[in-house]
Amino acid sequence: MTDASRPSSAADNRPATDEELAMLREMSKGTLDERMGIEIVEASAERVVATMPVEGNTQPYGLLHGGANVVIAESVGSIGAAIAAGPGRYAVGLDINATHHRSARSGIVTATATALSLGRTLAAYDVVITDDQGRRTCTARITCMLRDQ
Repeated sequence: MTDASRPSSAADNRPATDEELAMLREMSKGTLDERMGIEIVEASAERVVATMPVEGNTQPYGLLHGGANVVIAESVGSIGAAIAAGPGRYAVGLDINATHHRSARSGIVTATATALSLGRTLAAYDVVITDDQGRRTCTARITCMLRDQ
């Protein structure tokens, strides 16, 4: 994210406005997030929420692909870290892991990234992914390095 495209919520840790969310959606055009149908619902340095359809993101047995869970987890964690990095800085992923608790066969999953640690050089997030019934399907953790441009 460049300074011009970074939501201003980085400076005051408020949730992104509708216009800033629209900007994040625009930035996703042509990316893996767009191909997987990931939609950003809420974004701030402390918390990012996104949804993703199960349909089109399944493995051959009709279950949500485990890699799809990791993609949405990396997306929400990286967006939060980029906002936390602030002007003149950017975030790069260092580590991600995921534990799959149950499968999803249809509907929408929701990923909620909650900041665990927001420092000058590292940002870590706990990501909980739930199905349409609010059942936890996956838990992930992502750590990003925050760098100067």
